[in-house]
Amino acid sequence: NEVVDRVYLYKAVIKNCKFTNTEFRNNSMTDVYFEDCDLSNCNMRNSSIHKVIFKNCKLLGANFTESSIGNLQFENSVLNLSLFGDSKLEKVIYRDSVLKSTDFYDCKFKKVDFNRCDIDGANFEQTSLNGIDISSSTFNELTVSISNLNGCKVSSNQAVQFATLIGLKIVD
Repeated sequence: NEVVDRVYLYKAVIKNCKFTNTEFRNNSMTDVYFEDCDLSNCNMRNSSIHKVIFKNCKLLGANFTESSIGNLQFENSVLNLSLFGDSKLEKVIYRDSVLKSTDFYDCKFKKVDFNRCDIDGANFEQTSLNGIDISSSTFNELTVSISNLNGCKVSSNQAVQFATLIGLKIVD
């Protein structure tokens, strides 16, 4: 339960560290590599995070709301219950990660990929999914705005799930 003010990380490698329940105020990260770190319940609200990689990291309940996020990779990481609401995400890759019940409310996505992720229960309400490919990811339910699904790339099984959202009755 620490408060860290005005953290500017530049060209850093951070491995096997634990920052649980840490509040990072006025945070800026560029060219940073995190591996095997626990950042659960960290508050990185209003942060600038660019060219950062999180590999094998635990970010349960991490708060990235109202942040500027670019050229970021989450690889084999756990982000359940994390918050990205009202953030701008550009060139962000989620790969082989778990994002159960993660909140992407009213985000601005540009070149965001979800590769082989578990996005069950994620909230994409008020977020355009145009050009976003979720076809290799899994979910049982999502919260989405129907009008923002236009242009989203989904698998045939996922298309059936979304068809039921708009009231279609599928028969064989």
